[in-house]
Amino acid sequence: MNMTRKYKSVALAIAGVILLPSCATTSRASSQAQSEQDYHVKTVQHGKASWYSVKTNYGSRTASGERLTNTGYTAAHKTLPMGTKVRVTNESNGKSEVLTINDRGPFVKGRIIDVTIGSAERLGFAGRGVAPVKVEVLGKVKSDDNKEE
Repeated sequence: MNMTRKYKSVALAIAGVILLPSCATTSRASSQAQSEQDYHVKTVQHGKASWYSVKTNYGSRTASGERLTNTGYTAAHKTLPMGTKVRVTNESNGKSEVLTINDRGPFVKGRIIDVTIGSAERLGFAGRGVAPVKVEVLGKVKSDDNKEE
């Protein structure tokens, strides 16, 4: 009896490990798709993006005081206000994602935005380090009368 209970516990643990990541990925994709519909493009910038991480940032805090995570959907920009949503599109492959500005930088001439290394991987340029990008500054749309907030 004890042995059967042990096997059931192991089987449930394995099933949880297999199923949990697939559920998390699906919910993240649908929530990001929903959030993109709530914004409109205010301005567009073209230039080069680079990536940074906890290691290259020399710590885990951003200029906004938030904790930097390597997999976060965040970025650094020289002038945009903290909390601004931007859609960054890799012009080499067309991949894009919506990020939130929570840090300052980049501090290298010719670069317009630094994204987390996780975003760089999702955008397809982590291996190269730098990529040509389009940065669209997004404004929130009110649902009742479709005016900007």
